[in-house]
Parts: sequence; C-alpha cells; structure tokens
Amino acid sequence: MAVLDGGQVCVASASAHHAGVQPHMRRGGVLAVAPQTLLYARAPEQEAALRERVAMALLQFTPCVATALDEAVLLEVSGSLRLFGGIRALCRRVRQTAQQLGCSTVLSCAPTAHGAWLLARGGSRAARRTMQLARLQAWLDILPTWVLPEAAPEQAWLAGLGCHTLGALRRLPRAGLRRRCGPAMLVALDRAYGDMPALLDWLEAPPTFHARAELPDRMTHAEHAQHAADGLLAQMLGWLQAHQHAVTHYTLLLEHERGRQAIPPTALEIALAEPTWQHAHLTRLLRERLAKLVLAAPILAVCLSVTQVQARAPLSDALFPEPGGTAQDHVRLLELLAARLGAEHVLRARPQADHRPEHANHWEPVTPPALRATRPAAAPPLPRPAWLLDAPVPLTIRGHAPYYGTPLRLMSPPERIESGWWDGDTVMRDYYVAMDDDHACYWIYRERRSSQDHAPVRWYLHGLFG
Repeated sequence: MAVLDGGQVCVASASAHHAGVQPHMRRGGVLAVAPQTLLYARAPEQEAALRERVAMALLQFTPCVATALDEAVLLEVSGSLRLFGGIRALCRRVRQTAQQLGCSTVLSCAPTAHGAWLLARGGSRAARRTMQLARLQAWLDILPTWVLPEAAPEQAWLAGLGCHTLGALRRLPRAGLRRRCGPAMLVALDRAYGDMPALLDWLEAPPTFHARAELPDRMTHAEHAQHAADGLLAQMLGWLQAHQHAVTHYTLLLEHERGRQAIPPTALEIALAEPTWQHAHLTRLLRERLAKLVLAAPILAVCLSVTQVQARAPLSDALFPEPGGTAQDHVRLLELLAARLGAEHVLRARPQADHRPEHANHWEPVTPPALRATRPAAAPPLPRPAWLLDAPVPLTIRGHAPYYGTPLRLMSPPERIESGWWDGDTVMRDYYVAMDDDHACYWIYRERRSSQDHAPVRWYLHGLFG
C-alpha cells in the first residue's frame, strides 16, 4: 500500500517498500516496479478530522492539548506524570488510546513542545524521551535540517554551505541567517531549544458530545463494531475529563443502509447505575450489550451521543481505602452481571416498609433505577440476624425454656412486633436473642396470646446470627 500526495509517494507500507516503492516515486513508477501495490490519494480533510478526534481523546490525560503540523498532537503532561505512574506508563496509555482510533504513533517527550515535535518528525530512531534540557539540545543538534519546516525552502542553499544538521544551522551567524531566511527559522529554533517560550492554542472541548465513525466494511454482527465503538468511547472520556463530568446515560447508534433501501439505525441505550468515567468499565459493559444484540441489517457506521451527565464527585480523602472496594465498584459489578446474564437473572434485595421480618424485604431484578434506589440503609438499633429462615421452626420446651439441641438462654430484652392486621396476616410476637451452650446465637420469638387463649406458649426459631 502507498499514499500519493500530488502524484508522488509520500507514505509507503513496509511490504511496498520491500517491493521497491520509494518516496517521491510517481504513480507510473510504482505500477512498473510493484503493480500489485494499492494506491490511495491523500485526503487532508480526513487527516485533519482524525487528528481532532485523537486530540479530543487525549484530553483524558491532560487539559493542555494542542495540534501542530504533520498530523502532530502536543500534550503538556508535567502535571500528569505522577497521576498516571510516570512517563513510560503515560506514553503507553497515550499509544493505546491512539491505536483505538486506528492511528500508529511516534512518541517523543522533551522539556519543550517544539523540541518533542522535532524529535518525533525525525523518525522512530530519533523519537526519544528526556526530561533534561541539555540532553534535548544534544539530540536536536544531530537532527537533519529538513525536520525543521521553516528550513525546507532553503535546503539547497544550506547543503551548499555544508550545513546538514540543526546544530550546524544554529552555529551560523544569526544576523546573516535572519537577512537570508527571515526571522521565522530563528524563532522555530529558539522555541525548540528552549530559548524562547512557545504559545500554543489549547483545544477546548465542545459543550455537548457527539461522535461518528465510519466502518471499513459492512459488519453483519454487532460485536464487530466494538473497535470503532472503543474509539468513540476514548473520545467521550476525553470530553468528560475536560468538563469534569461523569456519564450516566449515552446512546450508541448503529447505522444501516442508506438511500432507497434505508433502514432506521439501531439504537442502543446505555443507562448506568452510577456515574462513571472509567474506560475499562464502559468498554466491558458495551461489549456485553453488543454481544447480545441481534442486527436487522449490516452496519455501516457507529454514532455515540452523551445524553445525561453529572458533575464528577471528588475522590475520597480517607487515609485508608475501603476494604473490598467502594460502593461504586459493587454497583459496577452488578451492572456488568446484568448486562451479561440479563437483568431478570440477577436479583437484588430491596427493603420494604414492614415490621414483619418475612415481609420486610423482597427481591427485584437489577436495573439502573433499582441500583440507584437501593442505597445502603443505616444499621437498625436492634440486632438482626444475617440469615433469616424461609419458615420459622417450632422449638420444643424443656424446663419452661426453649430448647434447640441445648437449652437456649435469653440474652436480650424482648422486641415486640405486632403488625399485619390490614392484610389478614397478623403477627403478635416477642423476639429475643438466645444463646446455646456452644455460644451460638439465634433469633427466636414467642407467640403472644390473648387473655382468653389458654393454649401453651409456643416458641419458634426464625434466624441465625453469624
């Protein structure tokens, strides 16, 4: 494969280069040397749009993102190194994000933005990382002069002077160089070497988010659009980070045929139980939803729109992390299980306003509204067992005391529950915490009788304490 710009090869793949395709070769020469090479015309508009999408996605790592020439994106990451675990980990995350959008990257890091850009323009061998200005200047000195765009029109003149590197160019008399080439070349050199500050136009995220990605071919299965959806999610995360938002609801549209045989797009509504901005959770949840989706027609494009967001909650300032994860982690796990198994197969207990223990809870499917509605309640003032039996177990009486394997000693005052008269299931009970000879605790109750009822007192076991 080769890309033509103005009728000449500007980029060639490794296989085309191995077949004899060289830079600046014309179409006829390429077809003569390697007739099987696929030729594509360069599309600057699409390249600029892709660069903007990559810049939007990279906002999740720093609020200071700018674009430059040659499809370059500049990031000011001095305030993000500690957050993402250092320069190597951050570069790895940046490369992975760019790959999700279908881009190959050449990464360089330097104390100056233009210095890092020139290192990246020099190719993969010159794409180095340094945090020291002296080392950056040493690396810039050995770069060829063609990496500096302002020096491109003067390449023949510089070659005649024997000036082939930026170091040699910098040693030329500044006054004569200014008269011959203008001030732009000196300004570019000073910005790259750190002798002059650079003013960059930082990217501003739009107030709303909507992104679209064309698929390379018709996809007959929804999960085949996962790669394109990952790129849209990466852009959404950058937008969320720029506004310090967390998403609660977004829509994924799967577009089908257009024209006379147009089919309405398939809408996939993603409602989140907890506001989130974590890429891993959003990706897993979307993958589970796409795997269960049955398409009515092949997919041509994917669109993603954010419909509901919330202000991001600040991080916990507790000294020690919560054991077993946070409440948000628990909700995300239930949300992922519901997407994989179906909400009707994942049940969650929800308290009811009823004093009767057997009616104080019911099970409901896990859905985002249910997850938001069931918040951990405050602990009751009276002891409650962790295990409530499906039906109370009658206890025998020995020596005027309840007996369950061993005699049970009452360890608490009675808790009277008298309720249920409105639905015909009236209960009149006195609950106690009892302990046996092995120090196991039980929740038992005694049925209350009216003054006219002379039946013997009956005891029941209703719950077990852990």
